[in-house]
Parts: sequence; structure tokens; C-alpha cells
Amino acid sequence: METKIRKIDMVSYSGAIYFLKVAWNEDLGNGFTLALSNGQSAWTGEVSKEDIFQEAKDMELERSKYVDELRRALIITSVPTNKYNFDLIEDGENSDYYHFTYEKKLKEVAFKLGSAKLKTVQNPAEVVKEMINYCLDCTVEIYSRNEHLQKENERLQCDWNDMYEQLQKFVNSKEELEQQLYTQFTCVLNEKKAKIRSLAEKLSEAQEKLKQRSENSAPVNTVTISEMKYADYSGSTDEEQDKPAATIDTAAVVEGWLSLGMRKLGWLVLF
Repeated sequence: METKIRKIDMVSYSGAIYFLKVAWNEDLGNGFTLALSNGQSAWTGEVSKEDIFQEAKDMELERSKYVDELRRALIITSVPTNKYNFDLIEDGENSDYYHFTYEKKLKEVAFKLGSAKLKTVQNPAEVVKEMINYCLDCTVEIYSRNEHLQKENERLQCDWNDMYEQLQKFVNSKEELEQQLYTQFTCVLNEKKAKIRSLAEKLSEAQEKLKQRSENSAPVNTVTISEMKYADYSGSTDEEQDKPAATIDTAAVVEGWLSLGMRKLGWLVLF
């Protein structure tokens, strides 16, 4: 059986403190028992499954929704108390009985959720003792749960510290690796730059030497192949004279070799 105790205020007894105990089996919609006490007097009663069904029908609510409203009104302590009204009214026919009512407030209007007929307990000390025992048991349970949570929190804190230390090691290793890679890359880059400068200087020197050689050398005479081939003959036929003469330009040959050398030098710069 599940049990809950909460503190409530009565409309007819302003300023007085009452303690309401609700006990039920599995589902609150199957019925529950009530025990009410102000420390000096006590009242007990019961709300049956049929009573809950009839109250839900009168309010034109589904049973599940009505049970949720009962749970918020009678059990859940986190709900503000100003959202519900409670009252204890003496029965006009029998002074040993009281009518305990509970209402829900909507702005300035309140509608009745339900009521229970409570009977005055001849020995209220027993009811008060049961409430105190239940509160003490709850206190022990909460203390034990709090101790367990503290130990769990300490364990999680230790795990967090270990993970943080490992993370710091990983970060430091990563930074060291990045620094090593950057240093190696800088060395390789500087070597490539030096090689490129050296090749560029050699290319410039080769071009300068070629330019000077071209300026200092005599002009190259163009000799036709027919003249070289038939230099010993005194004449030629008309067909041989009509054919265009193929010429060999020595400067063009040198320039071609130089262009090929420059192309190879470019590939070396790239690699």
C-alpha cells in the first residue's frame, strides 16, 4: 500500500494546520482511505471506487483525468496549495461525523472535486503516531538515498577528474605532435625554397651566358643543302633549281636545345 502525507489549510479554520494522510493500493482510482488530524483531534474515512466513478460522471470528466486531478489535489506536494481549497464541516445529524471537501480553484471560481465522510477517532494519538512514524520512515529513506547519491556523486567526481587528466594528456600530445609536424614542414619548405632559388640562379646564369655568346659570336651563314651536296658540281638541272632549298639555322638549333633544358629545369622546380 502506498501512503502520502501532506499539510493543508482549511477554509473554515483559517490559520490552523492540518495533516492529511492518503493511502491506496496500486491505483488511486480504485479507492483510497483518508486520515485527517490537527494534532489534537483526528478523523478517518474512505472513498470507494464507486464514489470516484460517480464524481467523475457528475463532472463529465474521463476517469483517468479525474484521477489525475485527485492526485494533484490530495497527494502531490509540489502543487501550490492556493490552487485547491479544503474544508471540514460538521455533519448536522451526527456530531461524530464530518464532511471533508476538496475543490479546485480557477481564478475567482472554484468547483468541487469530491468529498468524503470522516468519522471522529476516539483515540487520535494513534493516528498522530502513525503519521509521525511514516514521516520518520520517510526521513530515514531520504537520508539513506541522499547518502547513496553523495557516494555516487563522489565516484562520478573521481571519474571526471581521471577523464580530465587523460584529456589534458591527449591535448598536450596533440600540441606536441602539431609542433613537430610544423617544424618538419618548415624544414622541408625551406629546403624546397633553397633548391628553387639555386635552380633559378643556374637558369639565369645559363640564359646570360647564352645571350653573351650570341652577342659575341659572328653571324651564322645559312647554307642550303643543295649547295652543300653539290658544291663540287659546276651546275644543276632546272628541276633542282625549282625545288625550295632546305636550310639549317645553327642559332635555331641552339635555341631549341636551350628551350628543352629550361623545360626540364621547370620540372625539377616543381618536384
